[in-house]
Amino acid sequence: MSDPQVSVVIPMMNEAENAAPLIGRIVAACADVTFEIVAVNDGSSDATGAELVKLAQGDRRIRVLQHPRPAGQSAAVHSGVGAARAAVCVTLDGDGQNPPEELPKLYGPLLADTTGRLGLVAGQRVDRQDTASKRWASKFANGLRARILKDGTRDTGCGLKGFRRDAFLALPFFNHMHRYLPALMRRDGWEVAHVDVTHAERAAGRSKYNNLGRALVGIYDLIGVAWLIKRRKTQSPTEVTPEVTPDG
Repeated sequence: MSDPQVSVVIPMMNEAENAAPLIGRIVAACADVTFEIVAVNDGSSDATGAELVKLAQGDRRIRVLQHPRPAGQSAAVHSGVGAARAAVCVTLDGDGQNPPEELPKLYGPLLADTTGRLGLVAGQRVDRQDTASKRWASKFANGLRARILKDGTRDTGCGLKGFRRDAFLALPFFNHMHRYLPALMRRDGWEVAHVDVTHAERAAGRSKYNNLGRALVGIYDLIGVAWLIKRRKTQSPTEVTPEVTPDG
């Protein structure tokens, strides 16, 4: 098979009930391009792995990666992008709250880019279907991050993102890095675009995060990313061509 135009990477942990409906919608949403789906089972303790394998048996475009134990969303995304065959990757959460119908908004600008400078298209949720406490915590965290990193993004927690595979794999990897992609991409000199995307209620399963736990790790992450940006030194080297002498 020739390489697809787009690789759809889905991190999944204990999402057995969401797997089939989500992947079915992805297949329909990406009908205008050649694509593959790389589903990463992040050490699930339910039947997620079995459901994904069953889906892959019926569709060659679906590939399944297995983590032997939970490693976190960033690790799952990194594994999926590392295995992807397309130059353009898009991600969405495996819980069904990121509507797959929004995916063309992410890969479209990247496939159409003729400048070679667009590295990331970041989805930003509107009308979030979460609890009030979760929305408040997210708003506070996003505001603090934006003031410190100045990344021009109001919502980095949205799982809907599209990016160049090579640009993503060149970024420094750490846990929770998926929440800082706009700042990290800008750090490496890439242009970042934003698109508004919708958000849905969770239909099955339960959230893997709590507000307190996310806030505690977020403090360390924010300090670390700010340090990475400050320490980045970029250069644009030019090749020196030696002058060839008659004797040379």
